[in-house]
Amino acid sequence: MATPRRGDQLTEQAGHILDADVIAELHAGTPRGDVLEAVDVHRRYGSHEVLRGVSFGIQRGQVKAILGPSGSGKSTLLRCLALLEPLDGGEIRMEGRRLGVRDGNTREARLPEPVLARQRTDIGMVFQRFNLFPHLTALGNVMIGLTEVRRTPEREARTIAETMLERVGLGHRREFFPSELSGGQQQRVAIARALVMKPKVMLFDEPTSALDPELVGEVLRVMEELAREGMTMVVVTHEIGFARASPAVS
Repeated sequence: MATPRRGDQLTEQAGHILDADVIAELHAGTPRGDVLEAVDVHRRYGSHEVLRGVSFGIQRGQVKAILGPSGSGKSTLLRCLALLEPLDGGEIRMEGRRLGVRDGNTREARLPEPVLARQRTDIGMVFQRFNLFPHLTALGNVMIGLTEVRRTPEREARTIAETMLERVGLGHRREFFPSELSGGQQQRVAIARALVMKPKVMLFDEPTSALDPELVGEVLRVMEELAREGMTMVVVTHEIGFARASPAVS
């Protein structure tokens, strides 16, 4: 595993992380209604009901922290919001539009995976354990959503991915494989991978819990910068300091 270097951090020279047009859109006008909403969500595994009628919404530019003990369903809720888990009841809505199923139908009418994949492009997900492809470089991991889901031409996807890696302080690590990166670097690659899809909301599932203490700060700095730039974020975290200090956190 690589030893983190001083130059591996997000720096002031990076300016901003999000594209200027994305920042402008995030700050345009007064938000009306929720960007992402859970309505009476239920999820069970066998006889164990993990989510019992969960409802909440998040407006554009907000950062919402979800805190709670292990096993309380926090990660399950995020996976439901990201359309990675089917619901046993309730709805997930994006800007008022129901996701995951055909309008007016029930869970049995869950959309096919290719359609779900397209809907997921509006929802960026960063996992606790990074979930990078081990056979791809950092650059390849960031490019893959662009080329495989959005069908972006490879040359254009490469330029977008290189730019985003520079913005999270990893331009010089773009040709490294995950096994050659520290945990903090891998998590920043995962964040970059989500951001190049230009999601409307970012979900973070305990993004620092798998990191050594000295690596936590580099990931939190990226998240704090995203919050300052206006990214809508739902964060499952044990980092109370981040939850208290982030702008627009609720």
